[in-house]
Amino acid sequence: MSARVVHVITGLGRGGSEGVLVRLLARADRDRFEPHVVSLLDEGVNAAALRKGGVPVHVARPAPSAGLLPSLFELVRLIRGLSPSLLQGWMYHGNLAATLAGWLPGCRAPVLWNVRNSLHTLASEKRATALAIRCGSWLSGQPKAIVYCSRASAAQHEALGYRAASTRLIPNGFDCERFRPDPEARRRMRAELGVPEEAVLVGHAARWHPMKDHLGFVKAAGLAARESGSLVFVAVGTGIDAGNEALAAELRESGLEGRMRLLGEREDMPAVLAALDLFCSSSVSEAFPNAVGEAMACGVPCVVTDVGDSRWLAGDTGWVAPPGRPEQLARALLEAASVAREARRGLGERARRRVVDELSLEAMVGRYESLWDEALAGGKRSA
Repeated sequence: MSARVVHVITGLGRGGSEGVLVRLLARADRDRFEPHVVSLLDEGVNAAALRKGGVPVHVARPAPSAGLLPSLFELVRLIRGLSPSLLQGWMYHGNLAATLAGWLPGCRAPVLWNVRNSLHTLASEKRATALAIRCGSWLSGQPKAIVYCSRASAAQHEALGYRAASTRLIPNGFDCERFRPDPEARRRMRAELGVPEEAVLVGHAARWHPMKDHLGFVKAAGLAARESGSLVFVAVGTGIDAGNEALAAELRESGLEGRMRLLGEREDMPAVLAALDLFCSSSVSEAFPNAVGEAMACGVPCVVTDVGDSRWLAGDTGWVAPPGRPEQLARALLEAASVAREARRGLGERARRRVVDELSLEAMVGRYESLWDEALAGGKRSA
């Protein structure tokens, strides 16, 4: 008989953590683990993908206008009805909600947490999120284990008081069949973008958010473009389009009009990444950057800022610059672009091998399943 694992997550909108949950449950062994997902906020864009894969989704917020108390009552009702064998929290509010559910009379399910963020200072967080983080440090002795997707995130939270003995590191895994080098997709996408084969196409993929530092990327791209006429840029993500006034103004200021394509959201990211010669992550804060791993799986070397696990992920296959320093990021882009095409292709092949060997989706799923087995068996393991 399979164990019922109930995943409690803050929401199911578009984001890295939500995507990891979808991919994890699509591959986890249903003969051993019966998944259910409880979203505290709404169905977002990922509920449909979960249900399509046969995962029941429940929403604890009965209506968009519902306050905290009705949502908590609904959470209690859902957990009692589901009778979980194991409660797996996701993100700060989901972790706290899973802990609350584990306190219900008659609920004997062990609780696990999953922390998905990097954390530099509470002052940079929204008030509700900062409170949830602080509550998490007080209650961090409650879960059987605290999963982090990055070494940097674990160290940051332990410094804030999260229980170090509970730390478990499970890096994100990547679908190396979906994200792979694809010469035909490369030709097709570059033709769509109007980018000749001899140009060096640099990509950036992230939603519009201050921590992704799009404006810093545009500044760096502008500086690099003044030095090299072969560089062309493309940016993808929610809010990354001509309607973004701040981004459009920075493009004009940096002289990049006509040399940076803004594609907005795309459903064909494997094809977009396959078209690139270089990928750039300009974030000023990260935990474990999925976009970098996906680009590497497509055989694209990366230029990253030194935040979270970005340096570790790129390893010896890419270039690293300090965060928030467009001049130094531009220098790294120029150095990468100056590498001969064949040598750059060799770096991309090494990057893909690193992901396939160490960071595959199958490896991530196996690590979660081992953790669930341990928790269900009541076993303990040192961090």
